[in-house]
Parts: sequence; C-alpha cells; structure tokens
Amino acid sequence: MKRLSLFLLLFVMVLGLSAQEAKKTALLLIDIQDFYFPSGSVELVGSEKAAIVASKVLKGFRERNQMVIHVKHRAKSGGEINKLVRPLPDEIIFEKTEVNAFINTELKNTLDTNGITHVVIVGMQTHMCLEAAARAATDFKYKVTVVEDACATRDLSYGDVLVPAKYVHYSTLATLKSYCTVIKFEVFNKKLSF
Repeated sequence: MKRLSLFLLLFVMVLGLSAQEAKKTALLLIDIQDFYFPSGSVELVGSEKAAIVASKVLKGFRERNQMVIHVKHRAKSGGEINKLVRPLPDEIIFEKTEVNAFINTELKNTLDTNGITHVVIVGMQTHMCLEAAARAATDFKYKVTVVEDACATRDLSYGDVLVPAKYVHYSTLATLKSYCTVIKFEVFNKKLSF
C-alpha cells in the first residue's frame, strides 16, 4: 500500500495533477491490433516496440486501479487486440468504424459518467486514429497526454514523395504537442517505477 501511495504521488507530480485529478485519469489504448504487426495486412514500423511500451503503461494503470479503455477498429481479419495489451475481462472495449474513436461509440459517455477529465493515449497509427482521438478529446475539453514511444505508424506517400514512418510519427507528435502533453515513457519509468 505504501508503494502504491508513493507511485500515485509521483504520477501526480510528473503530470502536474492533483491526487483528485489522478483519480479522474483514464488510459485509452487505440487500435493496438494484430493487423498492424509483422505478417499483418498493414504492418507498421516499430509496432512491437510500441506495444511493449504500451503494455508497461497499461500495467501501471492496472496497478493503480485506474480506468482502462481499449478501442479497436472493426476488421474482418487481424482485428484482435494484440496479446501484449490483451484486455482483462472487466476492462471496457469499444469497437469503432470511424477514424475518430468518439464517433458512433459510447466513449465520451463512459468517460463523462465516470468523472474522467484526463486521458492518457497510446496506440496506432500515430498519424490517424491516435491523433484523431487526441484531437477529439481535446475538443471535448479533456486534458490529454500522449505517450510518444507507445505509438507507431508507417511510411506514407504523397504523389512521388515518400515520407518515412519516423517523420510521419514525429511530425504528428510535433502537431499534438501544440494542444496535448506529449511525453516519453522513460519519464514514467524513471519516476514511477513501472
């Protein structure tokens, strides 16, 4: 119990939250699904590494008994949530058909009903569904934190220009930091002992 209290205190200090605000924080895991992993239909660059980091963030939320919400995109094949972040039986799962996890789901209602005011977001793809969730959450006036190394994306092209995944990822994070807190996992790891 003493370790949990210290853990919560450090979490509060790192993210600048009061103890009451920390209780109002939920983790959103966006589309960490098998089709984004090696041999999947839309393999991302660094998906396994990002999912390992996401699993550490998830472990911390579970240890603190904070709300965890998994979001998955409806898919005919490869749509299972990856084993690295597999939901527990009591964790909420929303299935979506849109890029934005708030459209046609009960996500906002669930957050509001549970008094959530701050969301920590991890997932895939950085430039698509993760960004859409972060932007929408900000529009709905939630405080938003994105764990940058718990996200992954892929190479993109526009006309004859190829944009490597690394630049897609970091340009998205550069935009997100304008209205969200973007933080490396090592901050959690060093200060919170995940």
